[in-house]
Order: sequence, then C-alpha cells, then structure tokens
Amino acid sequence: MMTVAELARQSGATADAVRYYTRMGLLNPERNPHNGYRQYHPDEVKWLRFIRQAKALGYTLHEIQEIMQDRNAGQSPCPRVREILQRRIAENRKQLKELLALQERMEKALLEWADMPDGMPCGDSVCHLIESVVSEAKTDENNIA
Repeated sequence: MMTVAELARQSGATADAVRYYTRMGLLNPERNPHNGYRQYHPDEVKWLRFIRQAKALGYTLHEIQEIMQDRNAGQSPCPRVREILQRRIAENRKQLKELLALQERMEKALLEWADMPDGMPCGDSVCHLIESVVSEAKTDENNIA
C-alpha cells in the first residue's frame, strides 16, 4: 500500500493531482483503519499513468472516467476511445481553421492601420481603428459559422 506522496512519486504525477483524481473517483484508495489516511494499491500506479497518457492525447477527465468504467464493466473501451478521438480531431480542425481566419483578419487590420493616425473618441466612436474593420469581421464570422 502507498500514500498519496508515494503514488505521486512512482507515477510522475503531483500529490494534488492524485487527490483530485481520487475525489473524482478515478482512483480508489482504502482508508488506513489506524490513522484514516488514504492508502493506494500498487495497481493505482498503472491507472494514474493511464490517466496521464489519456490526458496527453486530449481526453478529458470525464471521458477517461467513462473509458475506465467500460473497462471495469468488462467491456472493451476501444470503440469509445476511437469515437472520442475522431470527434476531437474534427473539433480541433475546425478550431484551427477559425484561428487561422482570425490570424488573417488581425494581420490585415494591422496592415490597414499602419498609415491611419491615432484618434480621440468622439460622438459614438470608441476607436476608429477597430470600427474601420467591424463590418468585414462580421462577414468573415458569418462565413465560418
């Protein structure tokens, strides 16, 4: 049996991460009857390493919990693992596309502003630089959605 600190050291995680994963139910320690401290089985090192590997691939803790539940129920978690990663890849591609479009708008705006003078707010104007590109930004946003 191991303490939080020992489990953290053997797995490469922090003690805070061990405590957090325990609160989430990802790790299942026993209580020492003499002092009430949590004691972890050596198998928890394997689980903790698995959690860290899954997180490195982009899985959320909730998804990892579902994967572990499949395994504990005697079911193969592999179909779920594949489905989650396929979905995440599609989401990442969409976000990357949106970020690239944003980057292009930002660079274009900065180029357009290079010869524009600084101005003072007047009337309904806050910053004429931003206001000079708002309509174009809205058009781009509508094209992305």
